[in-house]
Amino acid sequence: MPSGNPPAKTGSIAATPPSTMPSTTPVMPAKAAPLLVRPPARRDMRRGPTAADAIHRDLRAEIVSLKRKPGEPIAEKQIAEAYGVSRTPVREAVLRLADEGLIEIFPQSGTFVARIPLGALPEAGVIRKVLERATVRFAAERASRSQIAALRACLEHQREVDAVGDADGFHQADEAFHAQITEMAGYPGFWGIIQQAKVQLDRCRRLTLPVPGRMRTVIAEHEAIVEAIAGHDPDRAEQSLVRHLDNLQITVDDVRNAAPLYFSGSLTEELTALDGALR
Repeated sequence: MPSGNPPAKTGSIAATPPSTMPSTTPVMPAKAAPLLVRPPARRDMRRGPTAADAIHRDLRAEIVSLKRKPGEPIAEKQIAEAYGVSRTPVREAVLRLADEGLIEIFPQSGTFVARIPLGALPEAGVIRKVLERATVRFAAERASRSQIAALRACLEHQREVDAVGDADGFHQADEAFHAQITEMAGYPGFWGIIQQAKVQLDRCRRLTLPVPGRMRTVIAEHEAIVEAIAGHDPDRAEQSLVRHLDNLQITVDDVRNAAPLYFSGSLTEELTALDGALR
């Protein structure tokens, strides 16, 4: 694990240093950042299971989007107060996130946003690629005219959010695009599996979205996928998808220069295994 302060900002990739997380010697947590997502309106947040689900959803979104940085402390009391609930549903949500590898709990020290495990990324990328190669082929075989029109509309939305530089909006539009393909394939359940597998990849991807021209490149690759599906050409659709997934990988320099303290594992050995694994 690298130590000291992370490198200064390089290029267009944000390099905000995370809070210090315990490694071998437990330390007392720093003051936690305020909750970034408020509970939804018109919802009874005092019902235990409902509150836990909402808190889990909101915290997960903040962690994946890097609004809560790797290494940042999580204050359960503060979250409970923000939602107007007891500590019980907050603890339930935190434990679920710990099971997903997004939060780490250090007894007698604190609860923190987990660093991104480099060793888990290659396998996650392979799972995603295998499933999406299958779904894009089925989509090309089965897509209706209305489904193709909906996919084109999703592309237009991506152009709109790119035009205003909305990285968060682009991420959501990108997710919707790939989810629509699994729907068109007739296997919508695949998307849930893919999302679960790629959660750590998504955290890495958010480091690269601010790179100038990156979103425009993604859109062009999405266009190639749509044209292949519209042409009912499974082979071309699969080739376009694979090219898309391979071209959107994070390079060794991208990760090292962005924020090395955001990651756990070897930056010199495991990063080289990321080629072809990341979107």
